[in-house]
Amino acid sequence: MYVQTRSIVVEKGNSSTVVERFSKQGALEEMDGLIDVSVMVNKKSKEHEEVLLLIRWESEEAWKNWEKSDAHLQGHKNSRGQEKPAYIISTTVNMYHVQTVKEGKAYGKRS
Repeated sequence: MYVQTRSIVVEKGNSSTVVERFSKQGALEEMDGLIDVSVMVNKKSKEHEEVLLLIRWESEEAWKNWEKSDAHLQGHKNSRGQEKPAYIISTTVNMYHVQTVKEGKAYGKRS
């Protein structure tokens, strides 16, 4: 399994806008090898909010196929030259090769 995380730190009160954007159906969900996308919010800080995306792929190859897909490249072309919204403080992307997954009792019961 291969996992991408994307941490988007935004000004207080703006996480719902980011969640809405990443909760919409799109070309990503149609890609072979995509396991799932989780969108999470951390509002613990008094200064900002964080939206964390966890995107799980069957393999690094599946992720690479997404990165070079027409749908992904077209999305970046469409946003080229646009400034990021002022409420976005920072974005950090990381990639991980999953080494171990331990299933708990509730595995398979989740929604």
